[in-house]
Amino acid sequence: MTNKKTKIIYGITKANWGGAQKYVYDLATALPKDSYDITVLLGSDGLLNDKLQQAGVRTIILNDLLKKVSLLKDFLVLIKLVKIFRKERPDIIHLNSSKMGSLGTLAGRLAFVPKIIFTGHGWAFNEDRSEWQKKIIYCLHLLTVKMSHQTIAVSEQTKNQISKSKSIGNKVTVIRNGLEEINFLDKKTARGEIAKKLPADFAMGNRLWIGTISELHKNKGLKYMIEAMHLMETASDDRSTLPILIIIGEGEIREKLQERINRYNLQDTVFLIGRTNEDNKYLKAFDIFILTSITEALPYVLLEAGQAGLPIIASCVGGIPEIISDMQDGILVRPKEPEEIQKALDFLIENPEKMSILSQNIQKKIRAEFDRDRMIKETLALYKKVL
Repeated sequence: MTNKKTKIIYGITKANWGGAQKYVYDLATALPKDSYDITVLLGSDGLLNDKLQQAGVRTIILNDLLKKVSLLKDFLVLIKLVKIFRKERPDIIHLNSSKMGSLGTLAGRLAFVPKIIFTGHGWAFNEDRSEWQKKIIYCLHLLTVKMSHQTIAVSEQTKNQISKSKSIGNKVTVIRNGLEEINFLDKKTARGEIAKKLPADFAMGNRLWIGTISELHKNKGLKYMIEAMHLMETASDDRSTLPILIIIGEGEIREKLQERINRYNLQDTVFLIGRTNEDNKYLKAFDIFILTSITEALPYVLLEAGQAGLPIIASCVGGIPEIISDMQDGILVRPKEPEEIQKALDFLIENPEKMSILSQNIQKKIRAEFDRDRMIKETLALYKKVL
C-alpha cells in the first residue's frame, strides 16, 4: 500500500519570468514526485507556463486574475478560486505575489484548504506611492499574512517590515532564495551573442561592459543607471573609451528609457537589447554587474551575477545588504543617486585589483550560503511542520 501524496497548488499572478516566477518554478520542479502532487495556478499564459509544461508540471490558467482592481471582477475571481480549490482539494496552497496572495488566502479559507502558505517576495508599500496608499497596502499585506497559516519571507528585512505587528506572532519564517549551478556561456561566446543584438555599425573597441538583467519597470531604478552613464560621459574627454551599458529585459517603461537614452545622446553607449531565451547564461559577457532598484526583497539576479563571479554595484535596499557586504563582496549605493553610481563605477574601473577581490568574494559567498538545495530543504521542512 503506497502513502498518499501531498497535493500542493502553487499560485502566482503573472506568468512572465522574474524572481517570484523562478522561485515557483524551482519549487514546483524540484519537489520529490513520489511524495508530492504539484499543480501551478497562473494568472496568465506566458514563459513560466511554457517552462512548467516542458518540465511536465500541470498548470491551471485563470486569465481574469490579471485585470485591474475592480470590486466586481475581483469578486468573480474570488469565486473562481474557491471553486478551483474545492474541486482540486489540495493539502497546501502556496501563494506568491500580492493579488494572488490576497484573493488566494481568502478563497483558501472559504474553501477550507487545510494549510495556506504565502511567500512575501517584497512588499508593495516600499514602492513610490502616496502615504495613504502605502498604509492601505500595508493593511492588505497584513491581512494576507494573518489569513495564511504560515508566511515565508525571503530575507530578514522582508520579515522585519511585516512582523512589527504583534498580531503576526511567529507566523513569519525566513527562507532565503537559493540558486542551482548555472551553465554560463564563456565571455567570448556570450559577447558574440549579445553583439548580434547591437547596431550593425557599432564599433566595440576595447570598451568595458557594464550590464544588468531587469524588468523594465520604474521600481528597478534604471533611469538612475542611465543618468550615471550620462555623468560619466559628461566628465570624459574621449567617448570612445567610455564603458557601454547593456540592459537585458523587457517591460512597460521601455519607450521612456529609450527617450532618456536619446535625450542624453547615449545611443552608442546604452543599449536595450530585450529578452533572450535564458538571460542569466550571458552574465559573463559583463565586466561589472549593476542593479539600481528602488525596492527589492532578495533578488535572484544578484545571486546569479555573484555565481558568475562579477563585481557588483547594487542599491542598499531590502535584503540586498544580506547578500552584499559593502566593499567586501560588492559596492552598495543609496537608491535614486546617480552620482553615487557614477563614483562606484569610476572606483571599480580605476581599481581592477579591487574588482578581482570583490568578484572572488561574492562568488564564494553565493556558493556557500545561497544554494537551491538548502532553500528546498527548508521549505519542505516547513510543509511538514504545518501539516
